[in-house]
Amino acid sequence: MYDVLVVGSANADLTVRVARRPGAGETVHGSDLVESAGGKGANQAAAAARLGGRVGLLARVGDDAYGELLLDAQRAAGTDVAHVIVESGARTGTAMIIVGPDGDNSIVVSPGANAALTPEDVAAARDVIAASAAVSLQLEVPMETVRATAATATETGTRVVLNPSPTPDGLAPELLAAADPLVVNEHEAQQLAGGSGEGTPEDWARALREQGARSVVVTLGGDGALVVDGEGGTGRVPGVKVEAVDTTGAGDAFTGALATRLARGDSLTDAARFAVRVGAAAVTKPGAQPSYPTLDELPS
Repeated sequence: MYDVLVVGSANADLTVRVARRPGAGETVHGSDLVESAGGKGANQAAAAARLGGRVGLLARVGDDAYGELLLDAQRAAGTDVAHVIVESGARTGTAMIIVGPDGDNSIVVSPGANAALTPEDVAAARDVIAASAAVSLQLEVPMETVRATAATATETGTRVVLNPSPTPDGLAPELLAAADPLVVNEHEAQQLAGGSGEGTPEDWARALREQGARSVVVTLGGDGALVVDGEGGTGRVPGVKVEAVDTTGAGDAFTGALATRLARGDSLTDAARFAVRVGAAAVTKPGAQPSYPTLDELPS
């Protein structure tokens, strides 16, 4: 049915750009508020769909204006929204984003309807999961829902791409065992590997493999990515030099691109090489989903 079924969050992004981020108790002036579609699940779905993937999204939104904004954005990207549940009387999740002059961001998420995505919703979509080549997961919905999706995908032979963000203190062994790959940035890799501030991305990735992950991809920002495949082979994928404008959602663009190429049979290294180009393109424009490229817009 799908190359990638994304099970996860959908948020309205409320973004303000500032000359500098405020300190505790401080007020600073910002740009006009920009409202756009976001949420890690919806972002990954939109990124994959804009690249030509056959993509479905299982998520919950409220029956409010933000819910309509998110659905319209997914349709525009090419995502099938037949499995997005519109919850009567609920507020759609929102993310409040402050973007500094260097393009880096600080984000506070209010889950809204995302908190109501349940294992029962996953059970109802079992046939859809079974018919998909890959399922992409993040942690902006309840953990029991993530675990239920991973378990269903494992039972049905569907590949699991797991992006454990926001990062928990630890991952359940069954989640790690399902991840093929586990997709983390450097900070997440170190935290989940139990690092004390020492070591390298290679060290942390190998530790995550030893903890049970089938394969691991560590994103390295402008330096590309590190791949540890199912046989334990390690390699680096170089970055693509671009001028960063806004890093919001770049990791989701990477993960959506990676999942799409893995679903179509690429090796982990080849899929990561493609995903690095997609992530690089995404940081050259403001916003999350509005920045996601089509195939024709990728840097060489």
